[in-house]
Amino acid sequence: MTAAAPVTADKATVYKPSDLIADDIDAYLLAHQHKSLLRFITCGSVDDGKSTLIGRLLYDSKMIFEDQMAALEADSRRVGTQGGAIDFALLVDGLAAEREQGITIDVAYRFFATDKRKFIVADTPGHEQYTRNMVTGASTADAAVILIDARKGVLTQTRRHSYLVKLLGIRHVVLAVNKMDLVGWDQATFEAIVADYRAFAAQIGLEVFTPIPISGLTGANMASRGEDSPWYQGPILMDWLEGVQVEDDLRSQSFRMPVQWVNRPNLDFRGFSGQIAAGTVKPGDRVKSLPSGRESTVARIVTKPDDLDEAFAGQSVTITLADEIDVSRGDILVAANDPVAVAGQFEATVVWMDDEPLPPGRAYLLKIGTRMVGASVTEIKHRVNVNTLEHLAAKKLELNEIGLVNLSLDQAIPFEPYAKNRDLGGFILIDRISNRTVGAGLINFALRRADNIHWQHTDVGKASRAALKGQRGRVVWLTGLSGAGKSTIANLVEKRLHALGRHTYLLDGDNVRHGLNRNLGFTEEDRVENIRRVAEVAKLMVDAGLIVLTAFISPFRAERRLAREILDDGEFVEVFVDTPLAVAEQRDVKGLYKKARAGQLKNFTGIDSPYEAPEAAELVIDTTKMDPVAAAERIVAWLEGEIDYEI
Repeated sequence: MTAAAPVTADKATVYKPSDLIADDIDAYLLAHQHKSLLRFITCGSVDDGKSTLIGRLLYDSKMIFEDQMAALEADSRRVGTQGGAIDFALLVDGLAAEREQGITIDVAYRFFATDKRKFIVADTPGHEQYTRNMVTGASTADAAVILIDARKGVLTQTRRHSYLVKLLGIRHVVLAVNKMDLVGWDQATFEAIVADYRAFAAQIGLEVFTPIPISGLTGANMASRGEDSPWYQGPILMDWLEGVQVEDDLRSQSFRMPVQWVNRPNLDFRGFSGQIAAGTVKPGDRVKSLPSGRESTVARIVTKPDDLDEAFAGQSVTITLADEIDVSRGDILVAANDPVAVAGQFEATVVWMDDEPLPPGRAYLLKIGTRMVGASVTEIKHRVNVNTLEHLAAKKLELNEIGLVNLSLDQAIPFEPYAKNRDLGGFILIDRISNRTVGAGLINFALRRADNIHWQHTDVGKASRAALKGQRGRVVWLTGLSGAGKSTIANLVEKRLHALGRHTYLLDGDNVRHGLNRNLGFTEEDRVENIRRVAEVAKLMVDAGLIVLTAFISPFRAERRLAREILDDGEFVEVFVDTPLAVAEQRDVKGLYKKARAGQLKNFTGIDSPYEAPEAAELVIDTTKMDPVAAAERIVAWLEGEIDYEI
C-alpha cells in the first residue's frame, strides 16, 4: 500500500507514490524521526468546513493511500455533498451518524507529515452540545485553526470555541476565513470578518492571531497560494503550520517531571520514569522531589540505546539520582533552585462533562499529571456564559457548562497554574463509583490555606471568658497590612482586659480560615465574603455581651463599612494599626511577602492587591513609634474611658 498523489492524464486521475518517500527508505525514516511534531485543532461553528479542511490537508500532503482514495471517491458519489466530486470531509467524518447528518460529533484525530514537520490534527465538533468533545481535543493542542464561513461571519459557536481556545491556553491561533470562493474572493468581506473577530478577541484576551482567506474545497491558500486573491500577501496555511514555533515555550522554563513509574528492574537499578513537562535537565543538576521536599543530584538520564547528556520538555526518560531518597509515582521532580508550590485548596475553572450536574460538596477523584487524590468542589463562585462572557450565579454546573469554583483536596499536591504549565495545572474529575470522567479543570491559583496561614495562639480561654459579665458589648476591629502586628496587639489587649475582669473573645484572621471560612480564598469577592461572615459572628458575640477583638487585614474600606453598618451606633471601634509596607515586609514573620515578590502568591495585599487605609478610624496606632505593649495599653485606656461597662 503506498501513499498517493494525483496526476491527471487523458481525463482520468491516476496515482503515483509520494515524492516524500525517496529511493533510500532508511534515510527517509531517519529524517522523519527527527522532525518536530505540531498538535493542532480545527474548530468553529457547524458547517464551517473543518472536516473538509483537514481532508484537503491530507490530500495536499500526499498522505492518502490508494485504497483510501478509491473508497473516498466511492463514498463521495454515494453520500458526498459535492455533487459526485471528491468530498474531503468524508476522510475525517468516520461515524455513520456524522456522514448521515453532515456534521462532526466525536473528536477525530488524523496524522500527516510534510518534508518539514509532522502533524496530529484534531477535528472537533461544532455543535454546542458537544462542547466537552471540543475541550478534549483542545487539551493537548499547541495551535488552533478557527474556521469562519465567509458567507456567515462570526457566529455564536465561533465565539464559544475562541473562548475555549483562550481558556485552554492555546497561544498560536489562525483565523481561517473559509469558503472565500463562494463570496467571489471579496477582500472587503474578508477584512470585515477579521475586524469583527478582532473586536471579540480583544474582549477575551486573545491578543495575537493570523487571519488567512482560504477555500477548503479548492485548496486555495492552503498548500499553495490562490490565484483569485492577489490582494492577500500573508502566509498560506501550510507555511504557517510548518513554521509556528512551539517547542521553546516549555523548554525555556524550569525543569519539571511528574514521576509516572518507579523503574526497579533489579537490585542495582532504581530510576524514575516520566515525560518531562517543562525545562531541561542534565546529569549533575540538583533536583527536588515534591511534595516531600527532599533533594538529590541527577546521576544519569537513561534511554535506549544510550544515556543522554541532556533531556528537554516532551521527552520521556528515566532519571537516576545520586542519593537514595523516597520518590513515588505521582511525585514531581523539579529544579531545586526553582521548585513549584504545594497546596491543597485552589481556585479552578471547571468544564463539566457529565449528564449529572456538579453540586458543591460531592466527593470525586482528581487526577493531575500522574497523581490521584480525593477532591470536592466547596463553592461554585459563578458560571460563565461563553456566548456573552457574562458571569452568572450558579448552585450547580450542568453538562457543558463552565464555572469558576473553589476546590478542596484531601492532601496537598505540587502544582503550577495552568496558564504556566498544562501538565502541572490541568486535571480531570472522576466519579468515585462509575470511574467515568465527569469534568476537566484548570488550576488558577492556590487559596493559600495549607502552607501560609498559621494558627494564632490566644492566652485567654473560653472558660475564663464565661466567668464574668457586667459590660456592654463592643467590636474592636484592628486593621492593617500583613505583618503590622495586629494579632500580637489584639492578644495583648485581650490579656489586659481579662485582667480587668472584662469578658472578651478574639477573632483572628488566620484562625477563622481554619474553620468558618476555610472555603474562601483571597480574591476581592472572597475577602468581602470573609469579612461579612466574621462581622455576623461578631454581632452575635456582641449580643452575648462580649467585647470582641478582631485582627484582620480587611484591606477594603467597603468591607469595614459593612461590618460597622450591621452593628448599632457606637458598637464598632476601628483601630488602624499603621505600619509602612517596607517595615511590614522587613518583619515578614510568615515569609509571605517574599513569596509574593517571587510571584508565588497572588492577590497579596500591598504587593498585587491594594490596601485602603481608614479615613476616620477611632484609633490610629503607629507601630514605628509604639511597641505592641504600649499600643495595647493605649487601646485599653481608650476603651476604659469610652465604654460604659454597666449593664
